[in-house]
Amino acid sequence: MTVGPTRSGAHLQRAKGFPVISRTVTTATGTPSRSRSLQPWAVAMSSAAAAAATSFAAKFAASPAPSRRCLPLRGSPSPRRAVAMMAVSTPRSSAAAAFLERRESERAVHFVKYHGLGNDFIMVDNRDSDVPKVTPEEAVKLCDRNFGVGADGVIFVMPGVNGADYTMRIFNSDGSEPEMCGNGVRCFARFIAELENLQGIHSFKIHTGAGLIIPEIQNDGKVKVDMGQPILSGPDVPTKLPSTKNEAVVQADLAIDGSIWQVTCVSMGNPHCVTFGTKELKVLHVDDLNLSDVGPKFEHHEMFPARTNTEFVQVLSHSHLKMRVWERGAGATLACGTGACAVVVAAVLEGRAERKCVVDLPGGPLEIEWRENDNHVYMTGPAEAVFYGSAVH
Repeated sequence: MTVGPTRSGAHLQRAKGFPVISRTVTTATGTPSRSRSLQPWAVAMSSAAAAAATSFAAKFAASPAPSRRCLPLRGSPSPRRAVAMMAVSTPRSSAAAAFLERRESERAVHFVKYHGLGNDFIMVDNRDSDVPKVTPEEAVKLCDRNFGVGADGVIFVMPGVNGADYTMRIFNSDGSEPEMCGNGVRCFARFIAELENLQGIHSFKIHTGAGLIIPEIQNDGKVKVDMGQPILSGPDVPTKLPSTKNEAVVQADLAIDGSIWQVTCVSMGNPHCVTFGTKELKVLHVDDLNLSDVGPKFEHHEMFPARTNTEFVQVLSHSHLKMRVWERGAGATLACGTGACAVVVAAVLEGRAERKCVVDLPGGPLEIEWRENDNHVYMTGPAEAVFYGSAVH
């Protein structure tokens, strides 16, 4: 028996009484990729957890509108778009049964897994409290890809403050809390639309650590986000590198392991260090980088008192850029929305690109525009639901 990627209460009820003791991740083509025993932070569904999941699904289905009773993936299925299937079987021993019964009494966190170009998040409905339902330490366990659900971070939908519709908080996979996340805010908007049963074009005012962010869901399902104005003053990024162009740090020298990298520093509410190469290597081929080696050396460099996200960029044309990113607190990820915005700003400041670009990331492309009339940066890209579940702890 399997529990598939719908959130129908009836579907969940059919699974009631069958504890989940392993998980098989199955692609959209139906090919299982792997199965493993679940650890304490893995997705579980005993009889009580199934009832809890049914209750969670009922929150989504509270409206009589039939469209609330499923969690569709937009577009044609493709092998890249993974769907989680829960393999359900009965316990083989009294010890296993006792273990699962004990788990039934423990607190469960219900979630929906989303991703934006492979930058994936555990989304938690936290609208009833301004205190996150998961601690930073618990977030680290949840995000573990071997012993937990697996994600780049946990995002909480919380009550709005200061006139905002909602508040967004994030715990990274290392437990740190960033100011904001571009891919995460697109997932946030789509999650709200599902929670509130919204159809068509909708925008929201989201309070974040980087200020007010306004995402707008488009008719094609993509999310366009007004990311606000870039911050270019060195101390406000923050960086200790001296300014080179008015108050901005543009093509400044940064020493890493004996090489001099030329970097431009931009904040999109969180710090970014953007580089197009070293003084010796004028054209950077980002696919050749050993990101796990060089990335941490940028992130923890003494010139960045709050640490930094780092983008390595290859110019394909004046309107087409390619980047890889090392994210502060998360490491190498498939996409970074604020990073893509910072890349276009840096490319314009260095005279390498136009104000409207397609930025290729390992997870796919984003459309970025730095408008001259209002100085705001606009990001457009997808956000998709992958699966839902309950995590016990």
